[in-house]
Amino acid sequence: MNIAENKETILISGVKCFDLDLTLGCGQAFRWQKTENGRWRGVAFGKALAISQNADGNLLFDTSAGDFEQIWRGYFDLDRDYSLLCEGFCADNALKTAVEQFPGIRILRQEPWEALCSFIISQNNNIPRIKGIIERLCTAFGENIGGDSFAFPTARTIANLSADDLAPIRAGFRAKYILDAAAKVVSGEIALENLAEMPLDEARGELMKMKGVGLKVAECALLYGCGRHDAFPVDVWVKRIMEELYPAGFPACAAGAQGIAQQYLFHWRRTQRSG
Repeated sequence: MNIAENKETILISGVKCFDLDLTLGCGQAFRWQKTENGRWRGVAFGKALAISQNADGNLLFDTSAGDFEQIWRGYFDLDRDYSLLCEGFCADNALKTAVEQFPGIRILRQEPWEALCSFIISQNNNIPRIKGIIERLCTAFGENIGGDSFAFPTARTIANLSADDLAPIRAGFRAKYILDAAAKVVSGEIALENLAEMPLDEARGELMKMKGVGLKVAECALLYGCGRHDAFPVDVWVKRIMEELYPAGFPACAAGAQGIAQQYLFHWRRTQRSG
């Protein structure tokens, strides 16, 4: 990976297996929008970013070398060799097809509280509505970080709210789950910062102590918010994949990286069936 900084941008080149559209548009994060000029704009870890991709690499706007090293390098998982992962996945025929068609998907390393809250909101919901609820939540209760950009509200901020306070974001039944999750995080009953190092079963169990957090939400929070690539979210698409292709279990070539492999298969099958 090569990093070149000038006064207004940072150019990241030499990163294999990184398709910006696939990574930001595959349903793992909900605060990114593609603008008319082809740039993606979003907010993570309290920082706004615009980013675009061309033949030279990925161009980051409105950021600094310090923020790149502290936030975006890890957020986009730039130090992981996805080409090596994909090579290993190709030992399985279905995974080989998926990674050959969509080799540029990367798993974002999101802030744990934001990922947990976002996937609580995602329950029985569609992506446009999820994005709308989260945007209203951030605009109403997040810190303004410049212009029309708002940070994701902290668990402490949410814990001080009531169901009536959350009514304008139109989260429906999910509001009470958001409040319960915030209260358990703020009280220390659930320590999100420890989940990355716990045994997976234990980490999953901790999250499922929260009201409304079932197996799928817990797995999503662990995969996308805690860097647990051994987590394995199962939605309707992945359930069909498992029933059709892996009735005896997931292939050994994905061991330790089941969550990454799942994302390739999810996008491949969803695209295949909707095409």
